[in-house]
Amino acid sequence: MWSFKKSGKQAIGCSKGELTTKIHLMSANDRTSVDFIISEGQFDDAPQGRLLMETVGKLRSVVPLIMDRAFEDDHTRYIAQTLNFKPVVPPKSNRKNPWDYDKELYKRHNEIERLFRLLDGFRRAFVRFEKLDIMYMVFVKLALVYVALSSGDRFE
Repeated sequence: MWSFKKSGKQAIGCSKGELTTKIHLMSANDRTSVDFIISEGQFDDAPQGRLLMETVGKLRSVVPLIMDRAFEDDHTRYIAQTLNFKPVVPPKSNRKNPWDYDKELYKRHNEIERLFRLLDGFRRAFVRFEKLDIMYMVFVKLALVYVALSSGDRFE
């Protein structure tokens, strides 16, 4: 009897002593994902965030982009501005030249955490039972579609 050999990319890497995979997600609100990528656990967030912004591409008009403090470096902010995103992120306290940001708009940064909390309910996507990246991404996409469709008031 023959068996199908599973071979392909596997974004699994050590982060704080255990094997993990990170999901880097760009979201429109607490129920709607724009795009996401996955990386090995040991990769930094900022380069992956820049890659994610570049996959979305340059926008026609300026759109605010609420970011976590892990993305507040100059290079990430520069790429965001060239792609017509307006970065909304507080500067770190040790910055020599801090910038102004919309504090009221930044209060919405917890919406992405709410979306991740909803994804945590999908055990197969949260625990990563799948060996291959392509299969793992399919289950994350299915979970995101379910979350988006389960909020009926968004489509009225």
